[in-house]
Amino acid sequence: MNAVRLHRHCLYHGIALALLMPAATAWSQQATATAAVDPAGETAAAAEDDPDRTAIDLETVQVSGVRAALARSTELKRDAATVQDSISALELGRFPDDNVADSLSHITGVSITRTAGGEGQKVSVRGLGPEYTLTTFNGRILATDGAGRDFAYDVLPSDVISGADVVKGAQSVLTEGAIGGLINLRSASPFDQKGQHAIVRVEGDRNQMSELNGRKFSATYSNTFADDTMGILLGAVYAERKDRTDIAGNDGGWTRNPDPSDPNWGGNAWGGNIDPNGNGELDPDEYGLIAPGQFRVGSILEDKKRRAFSGKFEWRPNDDVTIVVDGLKTRLDSPQVSYQQSFYPLFAPGRWSDINVQNGIVTGFTMDNPDPEQRMNPELLNQTEHRVVETDLFGINGRWNVNDSLTLTGDLYRSSSERSSGGQDTYVVLRMNQPNVTRIDLTRGAMPNVTTTFDDGRDLSTGLANGQFTDRDFNTHYMELRGDNIKDEITGGTIGGKLYVGEWNIDNLNFGFTRTERSKRRDLINNTLNGGADYYSVDNAINVGDLGGGVLDRTLALPHFMDKVGSAFPRAFLGFDVPNYLASLEAYNGQPRPDGTVYDYSMAAPQWNPLESYRVEEKTNAFYVQADLSGERWNADVGVRVVSTQTRAEAWDAKIISITENGAFNYTARYADPTPVLQDGSYRYILPSGNFTWRFTDDLMLRLGAAKTMARPPVDKLAPTNTTASVSWGEFTQIYGGNVDLKPYTAKQGDVSLEWYFAEQSIANVAVFYKRIENQITTSWEPGQDIGVPGYLFNVMRPINGDYAKVHGVEAGLQHFWENGLGFRAQYTRNWSKSFVDGEERPLEGIAPSVYSLGLMYEKGPWSVSATADHSDGFVTATNVLGTGYNEQSDKLTWLTASISYEINDMFSVSLQGQNLLDEAQTYSINGNPLLSQGYYRYGRSFTLGFSARF
Repeated sequence: MNAVRLHRHCLYHGIALALLMPAATAWSQQATATAAVDPAGETAAAAEDDPDRTAIDLETVQVSGVRAALARSTELKRDAATVQDSISALELGRFPDDNVADSLSHITGVSITRTAGGEGQKVSVRGLGPEYTLTTFNGRILATDGAGRDFAYDVLPSDVISGADVVKGAQSVLTEGAIGGLINLRSASPFDQKGQHAIVRVEGDRNQMSELNGRKFSATYSNTFADDTMGILLGAVYAERKDRTDIAGNDGGWTRNPDPSDPNWGGNAWGGNIDPNGNGELDPDEYGLIAPGQFRVGSILEDKKRRAFSGKFEWRPNDDVTIVVDGLKTRLDSPQVSYQQSFYPLFAPGRWSDINVQNGIVTGFTMDNPDPEQRMNPELLNQTEHRVVETDLFGINGRWNVNDSLTLTGDLYRSSSERSSGGQDTYVVLRMNQPNVTRIDLTRGAMPNVTTTFDDGRDLSTGLANGQFTDRDFNTHYMELRGDNIKDEITGGTIGGKLYVGEWNIDNLNFGFTRTERSKRRDLINNTLNGGADYYSVDNAINVGDLGGGVLDRTLALPHFMDKVGSAFPRAFLGFDVPNYLASLEAYNGQPRPDGTVYDYSMAAPQWNPLESYRVEEKTNAFYVQADLSGERWNADVGVRVVSTQTRAEAWDAKIISITENGAFNYTARYADPTPVLQDGSYRYILPSGNFTWRFTDDLMLRLGAAKTMARPPVDKLAPTNTTASVSWGEFTQIYGGNVDLKPYTAKQGDVSLEWYFAEQSIANVAVFYKRIENQITTSWEPGQDIGVPGYLFNVMRPINGDYAKVHGVEAGLQHFWENGLGFRAQYTRNWSKSFVDGEERPLEGIAPSVYSLGLMYEKGPWSVSATADHSDGFVTATNVLGTGYNEQSDKLTWLTASISYEINDMFSVSLQGQNLLDEAQTYSINGNPLLSQGYYRYGRSFTLGFSARF
């Protein structure tokens, strides 16, 4: 261990020394420090050699706006050594969209998923999900606040970057870890425009659905001095926004009977098989029958605050030396509170009557059983998420042209991301306690029709709207307190070089060594392992009215709530403040408990959950060598990257000693003391790559590329965690988080791209690609397993390496501007994919079969107008959720944005941007069947007004 530590320290100190050597040389030189050229040179993709380099001399581009940004992006694509698409800032400190992910969605083959409020969060390339994508910032890997490696773009304001490259091919000089695509975010350089420049921008936004507002302030300052040998760039962003997301969904999944024709499905009906004729037997016409399990409706309210600071200092003492010190620090504070009405109509014998069945789906039934545990008991759900994320990245890199034949580079950086939410997230339920009769009928909308009439004559929908329900109508119920403490730290260093050859068509020989160390830890703090989530439920429930009053402190009748869903269900609902509720429970300490004890809130308090906590350390060494070649009408590169990774994962295990049944669908498990589980793993891969470009003319080129690539498993999939938390609500499933022996995804891939730059700022391109993915990670489902708990069999889920998957597709793009200021841009990507696990063909999860984007622009004089529609087809998000062939899918979505800006003069400008102008909602379903809705998220239409001042 000491030898490893010594090796690591020697490497990092060696890199630091290498970075300082050219500086010492520069001080000793007497030559006049002339204006330094871009030390980069050739391609924005090769960011590992020099993270700050760009593919064109941006000093020559003095104009701003949509047209200029697309011109820069076109040149980046044209000069790239492999298949690549790029996007550039409209001007210093201003990106095309307020969110980086939204801007990336305009690129051919890129699709995104959205978080609360409709903001883009995760990015997929060529249909492959975020886990197949690697995000870097100036060539450095960004730490993440989630369980995996996929970067959450909502932590990063777009104002701090000047561009992004989506590299779809592969080169040996590039950081490994991406199969779908490598996304390298670029920060601006003070030498992009020499001299002193500054821009200040203020924005205000409003969402039409929620009628909530937001605001943002950003400023960027850039200056070069000391005879243009030194430069500094500083940026700051502060934004705050209130938003709302209306949601509905099948909270606990659908219930489906066993189907003898499907040996992989034993049914999941907790209360017994769905039995419409009541004969107590599973008849042939009841095989695989589907019915509602749970469903909910409500809103997520978010008060998001985001700030970021960025800085860069560059020293270019002469043409041969460049030293760059840069840093980025962001904080995202986005607490969410979700107020929901939830319903649990799970089937049990005698619970349903007047049952309607259509095409194997129970579409309607009545619940009129007077038994308190059999009747419908509508619930209030208050769900909060305390997401506060601190992300930073600091580094130094240098470039030294030792002589006319040799250039050396070095880079050293540290990236970290931390989220401290342990025990601060909540999932708290209050349960109605009044006898009633309820009728439920499925519709083709996001919610079924729900009619609940209480024995005292009150109606659920009108009673909620008119304030007819009080604390006395509710009992305490489920109360889960949870949250993660996650810390991700990455330290990386690279020493590289470029040797000029100039013979045998070999221009340069690139070589280098990279060391990356990653340490990620997760501590889950919750109250499910100790049974605290059920401490105040069932027989030990408390009437909320006995807690002193004031727990139910609000009636929510939100503007435009679910007004695009036509079903009949409660449109108003009660809410309560969780901290006040928890304080009321604590104040109830000492009161007699029906089980013979007294209430003690500490028994329900969250504590460290070892079963879902982990420590993962990863150490990677990579060596690469790549030859750049060229001829009269062609250029190429061929190389190899050798990657060696060692992984150590630590988690904990605890066996279930006993299970106590507290009531219907309510159980408590007692666990043995946890014992540590320590696993070590390692792997080594040789990753060859080659690219070839043939220029038929100066404007028409053909690209060919072939490579072997890899993407590492998500960090949490390496940790041997497990959970049986579902025992609490009667679903006996053990879920294994992962194991250290999971192999990375690997792919053999090929690209062919034809690009025609038929006019200035214009391009027509078509590309085909193929990927054969080995070891793709999927989930196994093993029903009816004996895990050592007497009297109970468990379903077991675990991540496994699948056999293989095949993905192939075609991309097409067209962009053109006319002299009159009109322009358009269109992209289309079509994917075909399938995967195999144990010889069984399955859809490959997370792959959209097609995505396309169409943009129209007009830019003339001071005016700039644009509109872009981005469309993603539906795609499978989880396979076999209700048996073989019953897949959850994300349904198709079209996102329309538009903007207009006016340059008042050289100093001032004003802009207006609209997001989600079609007011689309993101929906999920089983196999695209609208009767089997899995989720509904509506964000509303929003507008942003901005004002910029340049100095």
